[in-house]
Amino acid sequence: MKGISDEPQFTVGLLEGGTSLCDVIDNHIYEQTLSGKKAFFVADLGVILRQHVRWRTHMTQIRPFYTVRCNSNPGVIEVLAALGTGFICNNKAEIELVQSHGITSEDIIYSGVCKQVSQIKYAAKNGIDLMMCDNEAELRKISRSHPNAKLLLQVSTEASSQHNELSMSFGCSLKDCRHLLESAKDLGVQVVGVRSLIPRKCKEDKVYTNAITDARCVFDMAKEIGFKMKILDIGGVFGGSGTQLELIKKAVMPMLDLYFPPSTGVTIIAEPGSYFVSTAFTLVTNINSKEVVMRDCQDQAHADDPSPNDEPEFHYYMNEGVYGSFACKLTETDITAPTVHKNISADAPVYSSSLWGPTGDDLDQVMDHCLLPELNIGDWLLFSHAGTYCLGQPLGTSDSSTPTVVYVVSSRDWYEMQDTGVNQEATLKSLSLVPYFFNACQTEAALSIPA
Repeated sequence: MKGISDEPQFTVGLLEGGTSLCDVIDNHIYEQTLSGKKAFFVADLGVILRQHVRWRTHMTQIRPFYTVRCNSNPGVIEVLAALGTGFICNNKAEIELVQSHGITSEDIIYSGVCKQVSQIKYAAKNGIDLMMCDNEAELRKISRSHPNAKLLLQVSTEASSQHNELSMSFGCSLKDCRHLLESAKDLGVQVVGVRSLIPRKCKEDKVYTNAITDARCVFDMAKEIGFKMKILDIGGVFGGSGTQLELIKKAVMPMLDLYFPPSTGVTIIAEPGSYFVSTAFTLVTNINSKEVVMRDCQDQAHADDPSPNDEPEFHYYMNEGVYGSFACKLTETDITAPTVHKNISADAPVYSSSLWGPTGDDLDQVMDHCLLPELNIGDWLLFSHAGTYCLGQPLGTSDSSTPTVVYVVSSRDWYEMQDTGVNQEATLKSLSLVPYFFNACQTEAALSIPA
């Protein structure tokens, strides 16, 4: 696997000698405090490696195909490509991005729900045959624009529709599968597998088991009609925690062994997105304005708020919002309450607070409620778990540039990556590894410098 350009495109700081992620954040806050006070991300690429190792340990029979729209950062794509994952692309731009990192067409699945004809033709021209389909209109469009396409039929189970009233709009029901398979046969389009559609927030074992039994039914239908299916995609319900991965393993693996044992020759894949990147990124923002609002004594809206009703409520405005790095809020992704980057005494009072982006728009509210000590303009906030749907292009802020991404990896994680069989000379062409310079004086100053 070789990238198009042999020139490194981004630098990764190698953390040695006890230097930690917190030290990196401190250093960059110090630098930004003295300059533009711009928001920035810190990306720990070692987290992606550790998640890959965990996946390989618990999900040995299932190959991951990373969902690019979850986080299309080039560092993420580069590392995952080196680790041998496939990629789920939603449009032409994502396909081009993945191809620029040397990914072969066989390792790309085109997943757009409503595909543009021009983009289907682009996929056909570039040899990307695997794509998803869930309705007859889409099927006919693909048959005209990409006759050599190999389709994964996207199936929504009855169990999943109970968790998401919109889920049946994005996936055909089991009873509609036969008609779609017969239509595909008439049109001469290959159907090679099933993609199970499971809502992101679903946590019940029954949904996974129903999805696999439904997939088995579709495989049997396809065989009757004359298709030989060979791929089962169990979908993308994977958060970042190892506990959830173990629960899914316990629910899914016995069903796969029962209905799709290795003797069937069926390749099992899945679509982890946030699983790989959620905890790998930390977003650091700066407060550029604040507002004090006296609370209504008759109404205490938040039961977890211990402060009396006559205490003030603070509205803080940051240099990143929903139209920028917090676009994840539009996907109903939970935003973790931030930590404050300054020295605060353990007994400091906390106040009901809300966090907003810089536009002043009513829709640019990042968090409607959290408990924070009183902050000042110029203070910094740290948002962990910021790797999911947070690195897209800004939609409406005055600053059109996205925050800088600071890449780091610990020496232990880097050497472990080599032990996995990754040959960085052949696969990590876009990455330039340099020792990270840690300045202890800057770290101390970052915590004490006045705003």
